Amino acid sequence: MISKAQFDTEIELIISNAIREDVGDGDHSSLSCIPATAQGKAKLLVKDEGIIAGVEFAKQVFHFVDSKMVVETLLEDGARVKHGDIVFYVEGPSQSILKAERLVLNAMQRMSAIATKTRQFVDLLEGTGTKILDTRKTTPGIRALEKWAVKIGGGENHRFALYDMIMLKDNHIDFAGGITKAIDKAKQYLKDTDRDLKIIVEARDLDEIRTILESDGVHRILIDNFNYEDTRTAVKLIGDKCLTESSGGINEETIRDYALCGVDYISSGALTHSVYNMDLSLKAV
Repeated sequence: MISKAQFDTEIELIISNAIREDVGDGDHSSLSCIPATAQGKAKLLVKDEGIIAGVEFAKQVFHFVDSKMVVETLLEDGARVKHGDIVFYVEGPSQSILKAERLVLNAMQRMSAIATKTRQFVDLLEGTGTKILDTRKTTPGIRALEKWAVKIGGGENHRFALYDMIMLKDNHIDFAGGITKAIDKAKQYLKDTDRDLKIIVEARDLDEIRTILESDGVHRILIDNFNYEDTRTAVKLIGDKCLTESSGGINEETIRDYALCGVDYISSGALTHSVYNMDLSLKAV
């Protein structure tokens, strides 16, 4: 997984690029009608229900735009919210509040939606011992925000990107000439480059599970698009040789049944690619 320093850098890049994209050479709407000396106060108003996420990110945005802005937090990331709740107040130069408004709202609306969906999945898994993972099926350019939201919702992060884990999927296996060759080449690559990365290997059927188990050094087997019966069989075959992960179209109706098959993890792209933004507003006080 990526380090905190790498993650912090990703967040800084997201903020600076988003402000560049949105503000350009100036917020001329505000500049044209609001004095530079004007001070204002606004509240983050919830018009929906779910899990709030992005409060800490919003603070970073406000500080990036203008260090003179002050945020009074009423609800923290991960809190369950309802219509009418106020998450925070922000106070400072009116022009600065308006410059930061859209980025704060865009980010928090999406992050809250992801956190809410993740919490639904976490609740469905309660008592099973199985953990929910996100994927790389994220919005280009804001992956760090979306994976942050998954953590706020109670889920866990899969690999962040292509560089922090080796994941041998169907195309890697086919291009490499088979499962065993792919694993052997991956282990040799790690040795040659002096890298310490975990190896995950995808299996498409039970025969591939058996083939993977003939090789050492596999951290986790991805049991992809298996039915319940074959998943249970796969878990028994694997035993304690490595960790297990189910994936492939698993949704709210099927997630608990897959968990009850005994897998350690379930990964779902839907956490980040199939959500509806939470309705939030930043209103002047």
